[in-house]
Amino acid sequence: MTTTRRSFLKTSALLSAGLLAAPNLFAYDKKYIGLQLYTVRDAMSKDPVASLAKVAQVGYTSVEGATYTGNELFYGMDSKAFKALLKQNGLIMPSAHYRLGEEQVNGASQKGTILNDWEKAVSDAAEVGVKYMVCAYLSTPERGNLDHYKKIAEDFNKAGEICKKSGIQLCYHNHDFEFIQENGKYPYEILLAATDKNLVKFEIDLYWLTKANQDPIALINKHPGRFPLWHVKDLDKTPERKFTEVGNGIIDFKKIFTQADKAGLKYFFVEQDVCPGDPFDSITQSITYIKKNLV
Repeated sequence: MTTTRRSFLKTSALLSAGLLAAPNLFAYDKKYIGLQLYTVRDAMSKDPVASLAKVAQVGYTSVEGATYTGNELFYGMDSKAFKALLKQNGLIMPSAHYRLGEEQVNGASQKGTILNDWEKAVSDAAEVGVKYMVCAYLSTPERGNLDHYKKIAEDFNKAGEICKKSGIQLCYHNHDFEFIQENGKYPYEILLAATDKNLVKFEIDLYWLTKANQDPIALINKHPGRFPLWHVKDLDKTPERKFTEVGNGIIDFKKIFTQADKAGLKYFFVEQDVCPGDPFDSITQSITYIKKNLV
């Protein structure tokens, strides 16, 4: 056996052993604990500079944006100014939320949506460093029947092609309405089946999936690799099944996180749509649980 051949085999064996010892080597980067900024939306609307500094001070290292649609600005700033503000606070924004844009507002189409001025939205997102552009929500008029969901899937595929040219991945974020059956099928199933798996991926919202009586692990096993983003959001123990701080409710995050590799997880974000008091108190409680139990 030659020295070169022997060295190659030795190196291969060491690499294989390393992968077995560290199966999460190529999984999501655990140094990034994200916050969907919708959680602190009131503070961000009043003073985004102070609010982002506070988010970083609490311990979050990444954020997910939520305000671009309509004004085509990031919290009142253009892409360069907002990118600088993120850097100043040691934050990244790998993901941001957008709307489909089929619904009109005050009789006019909204810009910065999948259906209107998407090229500019993608260009601005790339400038900020966004890697995932997420359709956040479908309004009631935008949902329609299963055939309309197939049309939406076509729109997603086209938007995903535009994203791909800038090295960005399009995703869709669920609520619970996608799990109301029509003719024995869920709209969510239509979106999964009718979109190109390389052009359109999905952001799992663990609260809404659980509230819709769906099993996140079963969904991941059925569609491995399609869920690079997660919303880590808990459901409380009351009959009302309200939002609560991570670790304070019924969702078994530890069990779900064992499926991170199979899901294709790259980034996750804490989100709490409604907080009992100061949202900064809630996000502090959530990150404390996450650091102790999940990363």
